[in-house]
Amino acid sequence: MPADNTRHLLAASRRRAEDTRRRALAALRRMDTAGDPITFEALAREAGISRSWLYAQNDLRGEIQRLRDRHRPRSPTPVPPDRQRASDASLLRRLQAAADRIQRLEDDNRQLRDALAAALEQRRTAAILGQRPGHDTPEIPTTRK
Repeated sequence: MPADNTRHLLAASRRRAEDTRRRALAALRRMDTAGDPITFEALAREAGISRSWLYAQNDLRGEIQRLRDRHRPRSPTPVPPDRQRASDASLLRRLQAAADRIQRLEDDNRQLRDALAAALEQRRTAAILGQRPGHDTPEIPTTRK
């Protein structure tokens, strides 16, 4: 009958798990101290362990999330120094200039719509009366189906 090596296997498995945890924690401390971005993949690579093992460790997963959030930059775009920021007066001038331009464009659009409506009305009137459009009225191609 073969010898029962169960306790030896369990002890070896326990040692392997403790060693893996020790390597993960040491790598996590190194990365945190260095200010490196902390991700599951980066930690697994640094510690020489598998990502799936990390995901299965609730306490380590929580610590990774906490450190990841702490190392994440607060603002994705850097805030310009005060001397480079536009003043309120400058912003108001730019806003007013934009509003004036919008008003001019709306006026131009209104004039163009009115001119088009008048030209189409002249064309319809000429068609009803059986006349050819005048030279000042643009020829608008018609499509027949």
